Amino acid sequence: MKLAQVILAVMTTALTAQGAVTKEPFGTTPGGAAVEIYTLKSDAVEARIMTYGARIVSIKTADKTGKVADVVLGYKDFAGYTGDKNTYFGSIVGRYGNRIAHGKFSLDGKEYTLPLNDHGINTLHGGTVGFDSLIWTGKEIPGGVEMTLVSKDGDQGFPGTLTAHVKYTLQGGALKIDYTATTDKDTVLNLTNHSYFNLAGEGTGTILNQEIEIHADKFTPTDAGLIPTGVLAPVAGTPFDFTKPMVIGARIGDANDQLKMAGGYDHNWVLRGQNGVEKVAAKVHDPVSGRVLTVTTTQPGVQFYTGNFLDGSKTGPSGKAYAKNFGLCLETQHFPDSPNHPDFPTTELKPGQTMHSVTTFTFSVQK
Repeated sequence: MKLAQVILAVMTTALTAQGAVTKEPFGTTPGGAAVEIYTLKSDAVEARIMTYGARIVSIKTADKTGKVADVVLGYKDFAGYTGDKNTYFGSIVGRYGNRIAHGKFSLDGKEYTLPLNDHGINTLHGGTVGFDSLIWTGKEIPGGVEMTLVSKDGDQGFPGTLTAHVKYTLQGGALKIDYTATTDKDTVLNLTNHSYFNLAGEGTGTILNQEIEIHADKFTPTDAGLIPTGVLAPVAGTPFDFTKPMVIGARIGDANDQLKMAGGYDHNWVLRGQNGVEKVAAKVHDPVSGRVLTVTTTQPGVQFYTGNFLDGSKTGPSGKAYAKNFGLCLETQHFPDSPNHPDFPTTELKPGQTMHSVTTFTFSVQK
């Protein structure tokens, strides 16, 4: 082979591994705003990301036999997303992902009040019009797309004008999410991705027979409103011990008050390792397909949620209704209600500082 052909082959292989990027229209909001979708392709994964909510719309990857399937829950068209105010499928949630108790927190001696959009008692995922419901500005970058959103001072009651950037890049089997944000006034911030995974393929059934390992020795128990009590409780000897791979459904029905209140798993695990340093948070394995998802993050916690509120009213691209436990979420994050728990890792962001975190979803096969 000639030198030029060798160089071209190497460049082509590198490009395929890194991921090619294309963009096309995806829909229009009820208000008339255009929404775009970016398709990222590597030699192992195809991921589609849209500007509405900076959402992951689909992730397609092969099983141990080479059969490709979409392994995240979602909708076949844009209308499905605008008609869904409850699931947050694939979105970036903020300004504060997860819950803030009673929609109140104090910062610099001032109390802030937020919309109560979680059963009328708490604020969930940023309020009634969170980052999941807004159109981000997309820009193609090498191997991916950068999404940008400016949230004005007072948006949903939060202080400070916040500028957030979320980069999705694809390399081989790894979809990396790189978050940065700055503010012009002291504020609180907790950004995460809210994808629902089913490694057997969306619409194929529950995730209860899949296995999960969570690299955490403690979790944060909650009250009936799913607000942390402030205790960091050991997982040892409880249904929350996933320090070794365990079938998700093995203990989900145990006579445990925490499981009963949440209708399954919907809790924050306290990850081992240093906050700000990337480490393995969790690993999920589907024994039937052989697909494996490994989640690494720089965040201090991960919310493991077993799709307890899915009720069959939402239908995916496969035409199958999403019943309870048809997907699982691994939301890398700071702890829920951190602004009201001084002992938790801080979520405060000040002018002149840059919030930065990284989460990577890596897909592989175990034969």
